[in-house]
Amino acid sequence: MLSSLAKNKVSRRDFMKACAAMAVYLGLSESFAPKIADAVENASKKAPVIWLEAQDCAGCSEAFLNLTEPTPTQIILDTISLKYHETIMFGSGYVADKALDEAMKTPGYVLVVEGSIPTADPLFCTAGTMSDTNPARRPVVETLKEAYKNAAVVIALGSCASWGGVVQATPSKGRGVSDIVGKEKVINLPMCPCNPDHLVGTLVYYLTFKKAPPLDIHQRPLMFFGTLIHDNCPRRGHFERGEFVTNYGDPSQAEYCLYLKGCKGPFTFSDCPSRGFNDNVNWCIKSNAPCAGCSQPEFYAGFSPLYEKSNDVNLPGIGGVPSETVGTVAAAVTALGVAAHLVGRSVFGKKKEGDK
Repeated sequence: MLSSLAKNKVSRRDFMKACAAMAVYLGLSESFAPKIADAVENASKKAPVIWLEAQDCAGCSEAFLNLTEPTPTQIILDTISLKYHETIMFGSGYVADKALDEAMKTPGYVLVVEGSIPTADPLFCTAGTMSDTNPARRPVVETLKEAYKNAAVVIALGSCASWGGVVQATPSKGRGVSDIVGKEKVINLPMCPCNPDHLVGTLVYYLTFKKAPPLDIHQRPLMFFGTLIHDNCPRRGHFERGEFVTNYGDPSQAEYCLYLKGCKGPFTFSDCPSRGFNDNVNWCIKSNAPCAGCSQPEFYAGFSPLYEKSNDVNLPGIGGVPSETVGTVAAAVTALGVAAHLVGRSVFGKKKEGDK
């Protein structure tokens, strides 16, 4: 790592500044910078990582491969030792199967799982072969259970791996990783796709402290999922003024609140407003699309239909408030404008996941 920094003319001073920035990124004091520097410098030992893909579209892999700072090359070649990844590894067939089997023999690796696990029938998702002498395809659920045994920590990457996602409603009845192996070692990094910053930040935290970061009741790192999107939404002012998009074709409604168009921001915990995607170039609401709530366990079926206001959903994050109340509040906000400000704050005010 140090030789690489020297090659790129990065001074020790700049390196420590970067580590201090990473500490802030992780929600820690800058005094943790030396510990992070030590972890990064010792990354030459390269934490072994096994990356399994189940019922997925490879969107989380694609998001990771589009990282720009750091680049996926820096992560894969300089920080971790990627033992197995079906999409990006060079080997295939029996060679890939052997690499996976050998990697699972040594305890202490980071297990990343992308995609949901079928529960209706194991044969809905298979990969590789049972053995050199038994060419029957291996169910992913069996591979997951075997890989879980020696894993130090398990990262469920994306909404599908966290709690089933869109695949929950398919005939395969896809479920999240913790539904199969339990919650003990599992960190959920939901969203569709997962924000690659969340993956890198979680890996750095684990390399630094050798344990999972503080998690919420849904096993998500609080440093990334500790605030409601609604609290930090750039359109919050329009919500409080009762200015809602009702017609996408009306230029006068540009930048208005998207709640009446089905936005799930008031029920969704994530740092999307401050972090965005692709170096903060864009994110759903910034591109004039309602938040789909993809970081919540209710996504997708519990929030469907996505483009209608949420009168009939089981309200997460604002527990105890009947859905009818939210519909009434939204209508009141529209009708009364500024007068509804106090009502809106009392219902959608700052909350944390699990508040009653």
